[in-house]
Amino acid sequence: MRVVIAEDSVLLREGLTRLLTDLGHEVVAGVGDAEALLALLAELHARQELPDVVVADVRMPPTHTDEGVRAAVRLRRDYPGVGVLVLSQYVEERYATELLAGSTRGVGYLLKDRVADVRDFVDAVVRVAGGGTALDPEVVAQLLGRSRKQDVLAGLTPREREVLGLMAEGRTNSAVAKQLVVSDGAVEKHVSNIFLKLGLAPSEGDHRRVLAVLTYLNS
Repeated sequence: MRVVIAEDSVLLREGLTRLLTDLGHEVVAGVGDAEALLALLAELHARQELPDVVVADVRMPPTHTDEGVRAAVRLRRDYPGVGVLVLSQYVEERYATELLAGSTRGVGYLLKDRVADVRDFVDAVVRVAGGGTALDPEVVAQLLGRSRKQDVLAGLTPREREVLGLMAEGRTNSAVAKQLVVSDGAVEKHVSNIFLKLGLAPSEGDHRRVLAVLTYLNS
């Protein structure tokens, strides 16, 4: 896959570049601020050479607050075919919600301090590049926790909420079943109930899992 890295820490940027390159991926470019990231993507788009995925830090110059995640939101809007994986030291709820609120394809939000295995991280980048999702459980917990006061949650059982949280992390039904120590059939039943209660009708797409989370966030 082709990757662009946006990270103001030179050591971290070079480390990510080396990690991805060593595992056979192409790092197209690395930039240190949000403006440079947006300019680079515009240039690559003009040349019809967009990357498969952008890995972006939340805090970048000049203010080191939310430039990176705001750029990520813009990239999701302007280049919907490019996966975006945000790396952060904290959960910025407002922009995390906005990041997830458009197309549900190719998006990730991971917390730096909770990335314990480099191969898991690379797997997450690959998943996002391929149109999947990669959400840190803590991100899911905070975003769902904020919305638990909404009436839309009243119809879900505690177990269904637990299943929904695991679904939003990008886990398959089998992985959810293993985590909860239940059968695959039980998980399938919970998933069906969640979709039914949230009014998510069957469709040709395979992203009703993320849509279920977004139903909460946008309620």
